[in-house]
Amino acid sequence: QVQLVESGGGLVQPGGSLTLSCAASGRFARVLTMSWYRQAPDNQRELVAVITPGGITNYADSVKGRFTISRDKSQNTVVLQMNSLNPEDTAVYYCRGDYSYSTYWGQGTQVTVSS
Repeated sequence: QVQLVESGGGLVQPGGSLTLSCAASGRFARVLTMSWYRQAPDNQRELVAVITPGGITNYADSVKGRFTISRDKSQNTVVLQMNSLNPEDTAVYYCRGDYSYSTYWGQGTQVTVSS
């Protein structure tokens, strides 16, 4: 099994930055395709960014140029660096790991962008 634990959410002013981390543990932690999703109130959960075990990344159009996803294989950690945040980025952010036919989710961390 795989466990995912997010950290780093909080309150930030518009234009500010936050860094989210997701620590993966378990048998397949090193070979997961890792991604960040977010869900705002009354909205569906949406993909924010994804990174493969080989380091290939992809981003939602709404965050391109502002967010960066990276992974530290030695620590089995995936980081989402979020810059130039705006109120539309307010959501619960979830870490997700995929391997073979299995999908794993973290518990979520709240990000609030407000003045």
